[in-house]
Amino acid sequence: MCTLEKRGNIFYLTLTGDDEHRLNPTLIGSVRSAVAEVKAQATKGSVLITSAQGKFFSNGFDLRYAQAAGSVQGAKDRLLNMVEIFKPLVADLISLPMPTIAAITGHAAAAGLMLAMSHDYITMRSDKGVLYMSELDIGMTLPDYFTALLRSKLGSTSARRGLLLRTLKVKGEEAVEMGIVDSVHGSGEEVVEAAVRLAEELGKKKWEGKVYAEIRKALYPELCGILGLKDAQVLPSRL
Repeated sequence: MCTLEKRGNIFYLTLTGDDEHRLNPTLIGSVRSAVAEVKAQATKGSVLITSAQGKFFSNGFDLRYAQAAGSVQGAKDRLLNMVEIFKPLVADLISLPMPTIAAITGHAAAAGLMLAMSHDYITMRSDKGVLYMSELDIGMTLPDYFTALLRSKLGSTSARRGLLLRTLKVKGEEAVEMGIVDSVHGSGEEVVEAAVRLAEELGKKKWEGKVYAEIRKALYPELCGILGLKDAQVLPSRL
């Protein structure tokens, strides 16, 4: 599950427990509810930090849940359903009216990495944890919004090729060089502390949330088109 806490202008969304934080319908729904609460309470200066307990940030879709359907077709249906219901969560984060930061204190794989990359900034450990896109290894093509998210967030063709066509398991320093994460730190506590410092810096700007969200969306037209997010013009209240 997840918890949501607000301290000052910063919202802390935490995936709880020591498991792999596999993205099944229950967890996806819980995170979406938390993000909706964040949006409802948003004010100028709000910032969201998402982190996770244990050695995983998220290990992607819950394949055990899919397999528990009891048949090959049932497993495929469950997996496709997870792909579909995760898409609105990505849209929620891309359109959230505030800066967002993912503090990766452990492994982030496949949909778990996509969850992290749906945030504006990423901090990561240098000593433990890898980033990994497992789809080629397990024999699965990528959902269209995964590919659009990667093209939108990773400008380097070689970085995308390394993640997707070599299935590299990327550690912290290399992740910075590839442009996947913004900074690396020596421990899980330092990862979160760095995220908090960044959140405090961004929060001081007191930006208008709707404007922030629209400018963010404008940066990623292909992704927003696939997510069904439309542009909206926001003008200053005083000219």
